[in-house]
Amino acid sequence: MKQPGFFDVEERLARLSGLGDQLEAFSRTVDFEVFRPDLEKALTYSDGSKGGRPPFDPVLMFKILVIQTLSNLSDERTEYLINDRLSFMRFLGLGLSDRVPDAKTVWLFRERLTQAGAIDGLFNRFDATLRNAGYLPMSGQILDATLIAAPKQRNTNAEKADLREGRIPEDWQDKPRKLSHKDRHARWTLKFTKAKRQDDGTMPSSDLAIPFFGYKSHVSIDRKYRFIRKWKTTDAAASDGARLREGLLDKSNTASTVWADTAYRSKANEDFMEEHGFVSKVHRKKPHLKPMSRHIQKSNAGKSVIRSRVEHVFADQKSQTGLFVRTVGITRATMRVGLANIVYNMRRFLFLERISASA
Repeated sequence: MKQPGFFDVEERLARLSGLGDQLEAFSRTVDFEVFRPDLEKALTYSDGSKGGRPPFDPVLMFKILVIQTLSNLSDERTEYLINDRLSFMRFLGLGLSDRVPDAKTVWLFRERLTQAGAIDGLFNRFDATLRNAGYLPMSGQILDATLIAAPKQRNTNAEKADLREGRIPEDWQDKPRKLSHKDRHARWTLKFTKAKRQDDGTMPSSDLAIPFFGYKSHVSIDRKYRFIRKWKTTDAAASDGARLREGLLDKSNTASTVWADTAYRSKANEDFMEEHGFVSKVHRKKPHLKPMSRHIQKSNAGKSVIRSRVEHVFADQKSQTGLFVRTVGITRATMRVGLANIVYNMRRFLFLERISASA
């Protein structure tokens, strides 16, 4: 078997391009250099005067996080696939003989960004890129939330009670190794889903309530382009409605209308939106023990046509990138969700640019 040469590699890369390499499309459309100032500010690398191996380029490392998020990869799997896949190497600008970051280096890079709280700045940096490209927040905004699974914790009832009260269980305090593996911020909640028709054709009298452990991703998208404009990460048990008043509304949207489901309908939210110049199109709730009037049903149905667009965002994140929290703690979960939101906006940007080019 002959040794592969330069032109053999180029031919293989050309074939990958012809087959539709998504990462190559990312490289053509997204200017990753815009992230460099925020990355360098968060990382604060030394000037190298004390010697030692120089760190990997921060933009290259950030692109590795993008690869991870796109394919829902662990650090170990990421290291392997960068060494294995030509498409990954091309996206990162690495040659066959170049040094590749190992799993520990990837973990340390992400951890430094996490502890520096850099994800908000990185998200806002790409949002500014979208605005500069002409994708301004327009036509109002849509709010919603989705549950994101995390590894289940095996805790006693006493430990669960301590965690709910914000205390560290006494048995964990002198065991730092055990404590580091315990997620003290994720919570259990009930996930309600529509009951399915039985084999005999009958419908159950009530919907299903499934226990769920993890976190919750809250987002606000603009109606026109469906980019995520505002976001927040909480534990799974946090209420959806209260988040509306915690920075989820985008005041820069060219329209003031807000769509959301009944979880966001409350007097506090309606007063808040009126006070800040927003027009509520939040679904109305069914009166307790009374039938919903015909005109409210019709109004809610009309709102649902628009509000349902936000469901496509969560479906894309979970089906295309397998959104899941592997890490421990709300800080790392926020980093994970923030990266997923950036990558979703990048994929949406590629889609809209492709449509614009073909029009």
